[in-house]
Amino acid sequence: MSRLFGSVRARATLGATLVVAVALVAAGTAVLLSLRSNLIGEAGTQAERAARAVASELAARTPYDGLSGLDGEDRPVQVVDEDGRLVAASEDLERVTGTATTDVTPQPPKPDGDDDSGDDPDDSGESLVPGEIADETTFTNGSATIDGDTEDYRFAALEVETSDRGRLTVHAGAPLAAEHGAVRTALTVMLIGFPLLLAVVAAVTWLVTGRALRPVEGIRSEMAAITASEDLARRVPEPATHDEIARLARTTNETLAALEASVERQRRFVADASHELRSPIASLRTQLEVAAAHPELLDLDGAVEDTVRLQRLAADLLLLARLDAGERSADARVDLAALAREEAAGRTGVTVDAEPAEVTGSRGQLGRVLANLLDNAGRHARERVTVTVRREGGRAVVAVADDGDGVAEADRERIFQRFVRLDAARSRDDGGAGLGLAIARDVAVRHGGTLTAGAAPTGGALFELRLPLAR
Repeated sequence: MSRLFGSVRARATLGATLVVAVALVAAGTAVLLSLRSNLIGEAGTQAERAARAVASELAARTPYDGLSGLDGEDRPVQVVDEDGRLVAASEDLERVTGTATTDVTPQPPKPDGDDDSGDDPDDSGESLVPGEIADETTFTNGSATIDGDTEDYRFAALEVETSDRGRLTVHAGAPLAAEHGAVRTALTVMLIGFPLLLAVVAAVTWLVTGRALRPVEGIRSEMAAITASEDLARRVPEPATHDEIARLARTTNETLAALEASVERQRRFVADASHELRSPIASLRTQLEVAAAHPELLDLDGAVEDTVRLQRLAADLLLLARLDAGERSADARVDLAALAREEAAGRTGVTVDAEPAEVTGSRGQLGRVLANLLDNAGRHARERVTVTVRREGGRAVVAVADDGDGVAEADRERIFQRFVRLDAARSRDDGGAGLGLAIARDVAVRHGGTLTAGAAPTGGALFELRLPLAR
């Protein structure tokens, strides 16, 4: 059960059903209340009409036994005088509640001498003149038993001022059986129809969500297969739609493509690193083995050179690994002009023309970028290497130019790839492992900048490092 309701399909179905159920209950309650109010209002109107008919006859001085509203109708009517005595009532009225009195047997009228209505007028209600009927009607709910049948009624109470009997109050009732019947019928229909409607809503929601989520299950199963097989060349199916699921599938495939490219890059990196490390290690081992067998043949300078190469290569690989792991650069303020002069010091044929330009980042990593660019320019320059530092808008620009043969336009992006050496005939001793420019660009990107290659005015290569100025 927990697994069932843990699915999106089940939760969507349950949520939709609950929302519709709440809406139906609210709407049904409103309908029942409105229906009951309308029917009670209609019963009140009928009761008021009957009360006014009797009041009109009383105002016309009709005797109690001549009132038409008391004879031949199945509606309770009571006439009460201003002393609260029942003076007239419907025939066959056996019991009544909800009116001014529960009496059902009229009492004899007071003798004429006891009628003091003219001497002590009633100030409790409206001021009426003889023969006038009050405008205000009071409504109550009650019950009455007529000829053995008991029902609920809506009673209307209406006052009338008579010239011979003083102020009288007429209570007339209209049955609420229609209201009760209509409400019961509506409630029965709702109790039967609402569950059926909720079942239809649940079934439709279940089918619609299942159809909508079918591509998601396809994506999930394919991702599980890719995980099990470790085949990153596979892709999830993309629905031929333009909805969120199609975008999810496309994003998933883009992620798989990026992951495949990253894994492939890592494989090439490991293979190239192993290849690059094999040469100095093999050379160093050979020299040590020869030295062990023939100490007089020890090439100490060669061993030191191979050790230095191995140390530099290991440092480069370690820095690339840290950059690939997302190592954040420091937030120190670095003056590129001072850094350029510092890195150029001691190098033959290097001139520096720099204006102060401060950036934020790692002084060590930025120094490594300048050192790599100067090493690369020094290997290819004929006589001269020029370093310039300037401010350009909101960026600092460091340009390193040489007067060598330059870089062909087709190779100006490829040289930033790892382990790439354009001159295949150049030895590793002279050209390094091909990691310097790759490291320089990675550091530039980590610092929010760019590193590009172009043509120098002297015909050689021009490398431009652009970094945001420190705020």
